[in-house]
Amino acid sequence: MPGIFEKFFSVIPEVNRHHAPGTPLYNFLKDVMRREVEKLFHKKKKQAVNFPPFGCLSFPYHRMGTVDTLNLFDLDELIIFSFYWQNRYRYRRVLDIGANLGLHSVILAKCGYKVDAYEPDRLHFRILKENLALNNISGIKTYNMAVSDKDGAVDFIRVLGNTTGSHIAGAKPNPYGKLEKVSVKTRAFKKILKGFDLVKMDVEGFEKTLIVSTGRGDWKDTDALVSVHDAENAQVLFKHFNNLGINLFSQKIGWRKAVRVNDMPMNHHEGSLFVSARQEMAWPDKT
Repeated sequence: MPGIFEKFFSVIPEVNRHHAPGTPLYNFLKDVMRREVEKLFHKKKKQAVNFPPFGCLSFPYHRMGTVDTLNLFDLDELIIFSFYWQNRYRYRRVLDIGANLGLHSVILAKCGYKVDAYEPDRLHFRILKENLALNNISGIKTYNMAVSDKDGAVDFIRVLGNTTGSHIAGAKPNPYGKLEKVSVKTRAFKKILKGFDLVKMDVEGFEKTLIVSTGRGDWKDTDALVSVHDAENAQVLFKHFNNLGINLFSQKIGWRKAVRVNDMPMNHHEGSLFVSARQEMAWPDKT
């Protein structure tokens, strides 16, 4: 008999119009799946568990200040994992920007994708490499670097109370708590984008800097899943992509096309943004 995760990943693509945060189904699934995630991934042990349809997954528990690795399995992330699985024959090469501890890269590899992963935080990067090894994944190219609008170096702000919120200096107006500033090397987004057909981007408020460095030609054969961190980023992305004639599909409105700024996610609590020159997002047409 299929387990809860197998059932979830089978059903969730079919109800994509209900992926908007706050819908009754979303709230129900958020609670149910959180309990299931806690059962599997609350321990620091390296033992692999069955995580269908992706096979066995080893992802030991870590704290990252006020958040932990259980948050990396929140419903919005599971929805994205479902999209990866659903489209494993549509895309082949994925650029993971803001790879954190490597969970997305591991899931992508288990779907058969070729992945390049960028993570500037040195401690996160060390755990990312450990997680790849635990899952016997050797084909991912990993870079302990940030991605910016140009090659070089930037100041990187480590937010010690929540290292998932660490960011390039200036990306967030008022970082709070205990902070550590370090210098990290950068690669230019426009330079590394070529040859990838899907981008996963979670760069803690720096997304507008990366996106405005691109032109229409950069998105001809490349789609992206972007985490939008505030209203300013939402406005910049909406204007830039509309000027380029590139479509935006917002989880906030059930993955429908964003036709005004208010359709955009204004923070990570409102879900992700799908960017594509295509006329629709690749979910089943049954909802």
